[in-house]
Amino acid sequence: MIAILEERFSKNMRRHAGLAWETVRARLNDGKLQVLAEMEHTGGEPDVVGVDPSTGEVVFCDCSPESPAGRRSLCFDRAALDARKENKPSGSALEVAQAMGIMLLTEAEYRHLQTLGEFDRKTSSWVQTPDAIRQQGGALFCDRRYGHVFLYHNGADSYYAARGFRGMLRV
Repeated sequence: MIAILEERFSKNMRRHAGLAWETVRARLNDGKLQVLAEMEHTGGEPDVVGVDPSTGEVVFCDCSPESPAGRRSLCFDRAALDARKENKPSGSALEVAQAMGIMLLTEAEYRHLQTLGEFDRKTSSWVQTPDAIRQQGGALFCDRRYGHVFLYHNGADSYYAARGFRGMLRV
């Protein structure tokens, strides 16, 4: 896993300009590597997208061109999954993310990711949703179309083959 991460880091320096691989490597431990391996296994292609200036944490994010293939066709959360009476998906984005040890991106984090490349041109990704929207049955997702990043809403119980989620891990 370390070799994969180092190679991706080296090939995509624009995502983390000014950051040395040695700095990143020093922050990785077995637990974080296991999470990154699961992100990789589900198609996320994790890479460093920055450093949190307040904590010094290195931030990894799914950088696959499209929403990770192994994390699609999921409704938003457990409440949405339980509300479906028929044709239930295999799970929910929030539960899968929690089990993996990652967080769904916020809208701001998603928009930042889009400044580092063009992602989700054919797919879409669930993002963190404010409680006020979720309490009314909705959830938010984003994608890139026509050279623009869009934020949309849908019923939290909806799921589509082309909608998944991107995750973030701080190390």
